[in-house]
Amino acid sequence: MNVDWMTYAPWLATAVVAIALVAHAVVTQRQLRALQTQLKQRCDTLGRELHATGSGSMGVGQRVVECERRLHELRSTLDEMRQNDPLRVSYDEASRLVELGADIDDLMNTCGISRPEAELVSALNKKRAA
Repeated sequence: MNVDWMTYAPWLATAVVAIALVAHAVVTQRQLRALQTQLKQRCDTLGRELHATGSGSMGVGQRVVECERRLHELRSTLDEMRQNDPLRVSYDEASRLVELGADIDDLMNTCGISRPEAELVSALNKKRAA
């Protein structure tokens, strides 16, 4: 049985190429799995970072809302204090009385303010009227 090796050469070459292709496919599949694992880890990391950022933003937002609420309360309290300020009422009343022709002694007795205050209110109203 004398077999010429040339008749088997194409089959041998085909087998070698097939083995090389299978080896290449195995290596490529391993690389693909490694890349998929890296991609999944990166996505998980980014998801955690996004969640942390969102949670932090919500916390800041809640603090801003609380600050705005407190600011509104303080403004309301300040407005109420201004309206209920007995000195302001006295000066407003003194100013009205000056416009009606009251003198400094009348302002002192009616509004309960000192002489310099009464003189100042009288002078300011006269200046405004001029």
